[in-house]
Amino acid sequence: MKNVFIKSMLFLFAMLFLAYTLGCSATTRTVTKDEELHYDAGYDFTDKDKIVKDLVNSLMTKPPLVGTFDRPVIIVYDVANRTSEHISTSGITDDIRKELISSGKARFVNGLQRDDIAKETDYQNSGVVTQESRVKKAKQIGAKYMISGTLRSIEKKQSKQVRLKKKKVKYYSLNLELTDIETSLIEWADSVEIIREESKPFIGW
Repeated sequence: MKNVFIKSMLFLFAMLFLAYTLGCSATTRTVTKDEELHYDAGYDFTDKDKIVKDLVNSLMTKPPLVGTFDRPVIIVYDVANRTSEHISTSGITDDIRKELISSGKARFVNGLQRDDIAKETDYQNSGVVTQESRVKKAKQIGAKYMISGTLRSIEKKQSKQVRLKKKKVKYYSLNLELTDIETSLIEWADSVEIIREESKPFIGW
């Protein structure tokens, strides 16, 4: 009888170990770009796509870009990250720039590569490049508009009380502006808000 009990316990432990091992094994799958996928209330790639889509649509359907046919030149400056998280806001502005270029609504100055452009221009005009192929100085195009903005977040946790789950709400707001560089007037401004609630049990992995 004792041997049967020991064998049963060993079998039970073996099954539990197997279940634990299988449950802890890593799995992967391909996720589509349009799929809603949130593991918590934090900012993720789905939020970036929504922000880009909404702001590009606003830019292209409102003045000053909606009534122009001359593809005004724009330069992108930083979107300030005022959240407590490490969020690459350049990914947002890069995608907005790409969409506007593809739409044919605007052209962009490559502000990030200005130093490299200056080095290459100086090199070509140093005498080692043929006169026919070298670029001419003072031919760069000045930007008419500047894109800038701010990303903010607010986190609200549920007050302490007897409960089985802990909850918190995360709020994100990205404000974007299009400024006329000559006049300093803000010609367009819009924002996108994201509010998400997270609920987690007190016991669990």
